[in-house]
Amino acid sequence: MDAASPTPPLAHHDSYADALIRRLMREVKSIALVGASDNPARPSYIVVKYMLERGYEVLPVNPKLAVKTLLGAPCYGSLAAIGRPVDMVEIFRNSADALGVTKEALALDPLPKVIWMQLSVRNDEAAALAEAKGVTVIMNRCPKIEYGRLSGEIGWQGINSRILSAKRPALAGKGFQKLTIDRKL
Repeated sequence: MDAASPTPPLAHHDSYADALIRRLMREVKSIALVGASDNPARPSYIVVKYMLERGYEVLPVNPKLAVKTLLGAPCYGSLAAIGRPVDMVEIFRNSADALGVTKEALALDPLPKVIWMQLSVRNDEAAALAEAKGVTVIMNRCPKIEYGRLSGEIGWQGINSRILSAKRPALAGKGFQKLTIDRKL
Protein backbone atom coordinates (compact mmCIF):
# COMPACT_ATOMS: atom_id res chain seq x y z
CA MET A 1 0.00 0.00 0.00
CA ASP A 2 1.50 3.36 -0.98
CA ALA A 3 1.46 6.57 1.08
CA ALA A 4 -1.50 7.94 -0.89
CA SER A 5 -3.69 4.93 -0.08
CA PRO A 6 -6.00 5.13 2.90
CA THR A 7 -5.28 3.06 5.97
CA PRO A 8 -6.88 -0.37 5.57
CA PRO A 9 -9.80 -0.96 7.93
CA LEU A 10 -9.17 -3.00 11.04
CA ALA A 11 -11.11 -6.15 10.14
CA HIS A 12 -11.41 -7.28 13.75
CA HIS A 13 -13.77 -4.32 14.29
CA ASP A 14 -16.36 -5.51 11.80
CA SER A 15 -18.04 -7.69 14.44
CA TYR A 16 -17.62 -8.43 18.12
CA ALA A 17 -18.20 -11.62 20.07
CA ASP A 18 -21.11 -11.44 22.50
CA ALA A 19 -18.75 -12.76 25.19
CA LEU A 20 -16.49 -9.71 24.75
CA ILE A 21 -19.36 -7.20 24.90
CA ARG A 22 -20.90 -8.99 27.89
CA ARG A 23 -17.53 -9.02 29.74
CA LEU A 24 -17.00 -5.31 29.09
CA MET A 25 -20.54 -4.43 30.21
CA ARG A 26 -19.96 -6.41 33.43
CA GLU A 27 -16.52 -4.96 34.21
CA VAL A 28 -17.17 -1.31 33.41
CA LYS A 29 -18.46 0.75 36.33
CA SER A 30 -17.80 4.34 35.19
CA ILE A 31 -18.47 5.79 31.73
CA ALA A 32 -17.29 9.19 30.51
CA LEU A 33 -19.76 9.99 27.73
CA VAL A 34 -18.20 12.55 25.37
CA GLY A 35 -20.86 14.44 23.44
CA ALA A 36 -23.59 14.25 26.08
CA SER A 37 -26.65 16.42 25.48
CA ASP A 38 -29.18 17.92 27.87
CA ASN A 39 -31.87 17.69 25.16
CA PRO A 40 -34.17 14.74 26.05
CA ALA A 41 -34.79 14.11 22.34
CA ARG A 42 -31.09 13.47 21.60
CA PRO A 43 -29.78 9.89 21.57
CA SER A 44 -26.86 10.80 23.86
CA TYR A 45 -29.32 11.99 26.54
CA ILE A 46 -31.29 8.75 26.20
CA VAL A 47 -28.12 6.67 26.57
CA VAL A 48 -27.02 8.64 29.66
CA LYS A 49 -30.43 8.05 31.25
CA TYR A 50 -30.51 4.36 30.35
CA MET A 51 -26.99 3.61 31.61
CA LEU A 52 -27.62 5.52 34.86
CA GLU A 53 -30.77 3.44 35.37
CA ARG A 54 -28.68 0.28 34.95
CA GLY A 55 -26.33 1.28 37.76
CA TYR A 56 -23.42 2.71 35.80
CA GLU A 57 -21.74 5.90 36.93
CA VAL A 58 -22.07 8.14 33.88
CA LEU A 59 -19.91 11.25 33.64
CA PRO A 60 -21.30 13.49 30.86
CA VAL A 61 -18.62 15.41 28.95
CA ASN A 62 -19.55 18.47 26.89
CA PRO A 63 -17.94 21.94 27.12
CA LYS A 64 -21.38 23.55 26.81
CA LEU A 65 -22.61 21.66 29.90
CA ALA A 66 -19.52 22.09 32.11
CA VAL A 67 -20.38 22.78 35.78
CA LYS A 68 -24.02 21.80 35.19
CA THR A 69 -25.68 18.51 36.02
CA LEU A 70 -27.45 16.09 33.72
CA LEU A 71 -29.94 13.71 35.32
CA GLY A 72 -28.17 14.30 38.63
CA ALA A 73 -24.70 13.59 37.23
CA PRO A 74 -22.09 16.37 37.22
CA CYS A 75 -21.00 17.43 33.71
CA TYR A 76 -17.43 18.11 32.64
CA GLY A 77 -15.96 20.29 29.93
CA SER A 78 -13.30 17.73 28.96
CA LEU A 79 -12.07 14.27 29.89
CA ALA A 80 -9.12 15.79 31.76
CA ALA A 81 -11.53 17.86 33.88
CA ILE A 82 -12.99 14.67 35.38
CA GLY A 83 -9.79 14.35 37.41
CA ARG A 84 -10.16 10.68 38.33
CA PRO A 85 -10.06 7.29 36.62
CA VAL A 86 -12.86 6.20 34.29
CA ASP A 87 -13.36 2.66 33.02
CA MET A 88 -14.80 3.57 29.64
CA VAL A 89 -14.82 6.58 27.33
CA GLU A 90 -17.89 6.52 25.10
CA ILE A 91 -17.60 8.73 22.01
CA PHE A 92 -20.89 10.29 20.94
CA ARG A 93 -19.24 12.49 18.29
CA ASN A 94 -18.69 12.00 14.56
CA SER A 95 -16.01 9.70 13.14
CA ALA A 96 -13.66 12.59 12.30
CA ASP A 97 -13.77 13.83 15.92
CA ALA A 98 -13.12 10.34 17.32
CA LEU A 99 -9.36 10.61 16.78
CA GLY A 100 -9.07 13.78 18.88
CA VAL A 101 -11.27 12.36 21.63
CA THR A 102 -9.23 9.15 21.61
CA LYS A 103 -5.99 11.12 21.94
CA GLU A 104 -7.52 13.01 24.89
CA ALA A 105 -8.54 9.68 26.46
CA LEU A 106 -5.04 8.27 25.97
CA ALA A 107 -3.60 11.26 27.85
CA LEU A 108 -5.51 10.21 30.99
CA ASP A 109 -3.67 8.52 33.85
CA PRO A 110 -4.64 5.79 34.35
CA LEU A 111 -5.86 4.91 30.89
CA PRO A 112 -9.50 3.89 30.45
CA LYS A 113 -10.02 0.16 29.91
CA VAL A 114 -12.37 0.73 26.96
CA ILE A 115 -12.94 3.30 24.23
CA TRP A 116 -16.41 2.79 22.77
CA MET A 117 -17.52 4.62 19.61
CA GLN A 118 -21.26 5.02 19.11
CA LEU A 119 -23.35 3.77 16.19
CA SER A 120 -21.98 5.00 12.84
CA VAL A 121 -18.75 6.17 14.50
CA ARG A 122 -15.66 4.40 13.23
CA ASN A 123 -12.09 5.67 13.18
CA ASP A 124 -9.48 3.00 12.49
CA GLU A 125 -6.55 5.32 13.22
CA ALA A 126 -8.00 6.11 16.66
CA ALA A 127 -8.62 2.41 17.29
CA ALA A 128 -5.06 1.47 16.33
CA LEU A 129 -3.62 4.15 18.67
CA ALA A 130 -5.75 2.96 21.59
CA GLU A 131 -5.08 -0.73 21.00
CA ALA A 132 -1.33 -0.03 20.85
CA LYS A 133 -1.68 1.26 24.43
CA GLY A 134 -3.63 -1.84 25.53
CA VAL A 135 -7.08 -0.22 25.51
CA THR A 136 -10.01 -2.29 24.20
CA VAL A 137 -11.89 -0.55 21.37
CA ILE A 138 -15.49 -1.06 20.25
CA MET A 139 -16.74 0.85 17.19
CA ASN A 140 -20.12 1.38 15.56
CA ARG A 141 -22.07 -0.05 18.49
CA CYS A 142 -24.38 1.43 21.13
CA PRO A 143 -23.90 0.25 24.72
CA LYS A 144 -27.62 0.80 25.39
CA ILE A 145 -28.59 -1.47 22.52
CA GLU A 146 -25.91 -4.05 23.36
CA TYR A 147 -26.94 -4.10 27.03
CA GLY A 148 -30.59 -4.51 26.08
CA ARG A 149 -29.81 -7.23 23.56
CA LEU A 150 -27.56 -9.24 25.88
CA SER A 151 -29.73 -8.83 28.99
CA GLY A 152 -32.89 -9.96 27.23
CA GLU A 153 -34.59 -6.55 27.42
CA ILE A 154 -34.99 -6.39 23.66
CA GLY A 155 -38.01 -8.64 23.99
CA TRP A 156 -39.93 -5.72 25.52
CA GLN A 157 -37.91 -2.63 24.65
CA GLY A 158 -35.18 -1.37 22.40
CA ILE A 159 -33.91 -2.81 19.18
CA ASN A 160 -36.98 -4.88 18.25
CA SER A 161 -39.12 -1.76 18.33
CA ARG A 162 -36.51 0.15 16.28
CA ILE A 163 -36.82 2.93 18.88
CA LEU A 164 -33.90 4.19 20.95
CA SER A 165 -35.86 5.08 24.07
CA ALA A 166 -35.19 5.57 27.75
CA LYS A 167 -38.88 5.15 28.61
CA ARG A 168 -40.01 1.74 29.81
CA PRO A 169 -43.25 0.30 28.47
CA ALA A 170 -46.12 -0.45 30.83
CA LEU A 171 -46.10 -3.89 32.42
CA ALA A 172 -48.68 -6.38 31.22
CA GLY A 173 -49.86 -6.93 34.80
CA LYS A 174 -48.76 -6.40 38.38
CA GLY A 175 -45.17 -6.96 39.29
CA PHE A 176 -41.64 -5.83 38.70
CA GLN A 177 -39.74 -6.27 35.47
CA LYS A 178 -35.99 -5.73 35.22
CA LEU A 179 -33.39 -7.65 33.32
CA THR A 180 -29.64 -7.42 33.77
CA ILE A 181 -26.26 -8.69 32.62
CA ASP A 182 -25.29 -9.92 36.12
CA ARG A 183 -23.20 -6.87 36.94
CA LYS A 184 -21.45 -6.68 40.26
CA LEU A 185 -22.09 -3.14 41.45
